[in-house]
Amino acid sequence: MSAPIEIVLSTDSAGQLWNCAVLELHSGANLLAYRGGNTSSRSLTVLNGEYILGAQLGKNFINVWEIQRKDQLQQKIVCPGIVTCLTASPNGLYLVAGIADAIYLWEVSSGNLLAILSRHYQDLTCLRFSDDSSHFISGGKDNLALVWSLASVVQLDPSHTPEPRHVLSRHSLPITDIHCGLMGPQARVATASLDQTVKLWELSSGEMLLSVLFDVGIMSVTLDPCEYYLFCGGSDGGIFQVSLCSQSLSRDKTFQSDNEGNQVFKGHRNLVTCLSVSMDGTLLLSGSHDETIRLWDIQSKQSIRSINNKGPVTNALIIPAPANMFLPDSRPGILLPRFSRHLNPSEQGEGVETGGVCLRLAPHTQAQKETYLEKADKLYSIMSAVTDKSVFGDGENTKVRVSELEEEVRTLKKVNKDLYDFSTQLLTKPS
Repeated sequence: MSAPIEIVLSTDSAGQLWNCAVLELHSGANLLAYRGGNTSSRSLTVLNGEYILGAQLGKNFINVWEIQRKDQLQQKIVCPGIVTCLTASPNGLYLVAGIADAIYLWEVSSGNLLAILSRHYQDLTCLRFSDDSSHFISGGKDNLALVWSLASVVQLDPSHTPEPRHVLSRHSLPITDIHCGLMGPQARVATASLDQTVKLWELSSGEMLLSVLFDVGIMSVTLDPCEYYLFCGGSDGGIFQVSLCSQSLSRDKTFQSDNEGNQVFKGHRNLVTCLSVSMDGTLLLSGSHDETIRLWDIQSKQSIRSINNKGPVTNALIIPAPANMFLPDSRPGILLPRFSRHLNPSEQGEGVETGGVCLRLAPHTQAQKETYLEKADKLYSIMSAVTDKSVFGDGENTKVRVSELEEEVRTLKKVNKDLYDFSTQLLTKPS
């Protein structure tokens, strides 16, 4: 049998048969099982396609398996406290965990703890990265969702305390789940809460685009890949499909079933803890505290398959099958180091591994003069804002100003090219 393109990763709170199971998406067949402990909700993640990580339920460590060695628990990452949520950046460079009300950020290559962010006031409940790893979003029991720029968090400046880029504060009860869509910094973010609402935000500006009120608390949320629909898992077992293409211009709406795409999936008997949509947008996966995982056909709203577990489902997600998962002789490209529990491991007696150099970019301490390319980019951005009349004015003045700016851009590009040619000749000149 050929390797599947998409697989399901699932965990339950009992952990009697295994910690994490790998299922074939369409048939539901059990392909692999990773044993040892059990994983808490919102705490299962795949690191760089080579490791599976799961935070141990109620304990202060993270279980780690090499993705192709299912029967052997490879490592335990000991943390300063109980991990309530966990995620890895899509590029595989960073690991982020929620411990009490603080966010811990590690660099995977060195194991160094780069930052501890204490901006929430109560325990964290969920963490999500954007698809380009440039931002991550944290949600907590303090009703807040915070958008963090990864670049500002990891910069090396002892005097600088990282602050979130945006504070999403429209919820009135704890955040239960977060989903970040595609398109990197231009993505849309969905937040679910016990206040019976799901809100849709613009990542770049932090502006709320939509708020949907339901009759029950919402425990999980996801978007389909094309972002035509929101799927919201309720505390009563219902799954609500919200159309994002309706003609209603209202930013605040109350959910009602209709023929415009707002529908309800019925089948679970207890709260729906996790939702995930297949890459082609035709299948919906759900996990529930009724100890079942269900696969739904989105178009017909029918349950295609139900898989029984030994305990309440804590994680269930659809992912592309990692290349090494079904190759037993393969090995990870990079071995995981020992992860530090302190910001300055040498001061805490943890020791620092030798034989490597860690380079991190620090912000400039003094203002630097703009380069010619930076000036050209700035001028080009001004030229692009032709709709801003406060910059250009109207009519002929606009054309004259655009012509002047185009000429200045050409001059700057020529100067930059001359500098480049001179530098090349100087460097390649025989000594």
